[in-house]
Amino acid sequence: MIAITFALPVESAGLVRLLREKERQLCGETKVLRGKIDNRRVEILHTGVGEKVCRQRVEKFLQDRQFDLLISAGFAGALTDQLKVGDLLLAKNFATAKIDQVQSLLSDHRVQPGDLVTMSRVIDSREERYQIGESTGAVAADMETDFIARACAEHVLPMLSLRAISDTPARSLPVPPGILFDIDQQKTDLGKLSLYLFKRPWLLPNTISFAGQASTARRALTHALYLLLRSNFWGPND
Repeated sequence: MIAITFALPVESAGLVRLLREKERQLCGETKVLRGKIDNRRVEILHTGVGEKVCRQRVEKFLQDRQFDLLISAGFAGALTDQLKVGDLLLAKNFATAKIDQVQSLLSDHRVQPGDLVTMSRVIDSREERYQIGESTGAVAADMETDFIARACAEHVLPMLSLRAISDTPARSLPVPPGILFDIDQQKTDLGKLSLYLFKRPWLLPNTISFAGQASTARRALTHALYLLLRSNFWGPND
């Protein structure tokens, strides 16, 4: 069985629609989704955004389950102009499973290996993205993968990290991170966002465009995961 983690349902929605024989089960206070792609069994966990919630959910998720592989999937923000919205990143610094075959299977996608850095906050400004990229050598950033990788290491579980680029230095967030997503509540406060945009209507086109970027990233990620799960890249189907 393969485990797949996403931070939020907005990232997993495409793959969830493709699952057969879906069932949900509680894992602590979090719901885990089970199903099949072809005959391969998968379980999907939403880790939430940021260290605290991610650590709690992933540790509980791995505690009583036996997996052959975990794929840390979801969105990431580019730290370089070389990555575009919808590109896929195989995070080689977090891979404990070989990625050569994965690259080959995804040869029709815009996919590249590179380092991913996990940050404690959303990086918004173009200048800061470039600075972090130069200082770390990473080409993209997220807020969960490092903690997932540590949990996998503790459980001796092979891991891949596959991230779709949702925003770039040139196509960054349309509103401040705290307005776009409330980490404490683990959701977007639509009332706060609506009020912010009502007072700044000139930001609405960029906000709509950002939603389109997320859709582009989700489509690329969904198709890539679907190809991998239908293949025999990690042993025989269950």
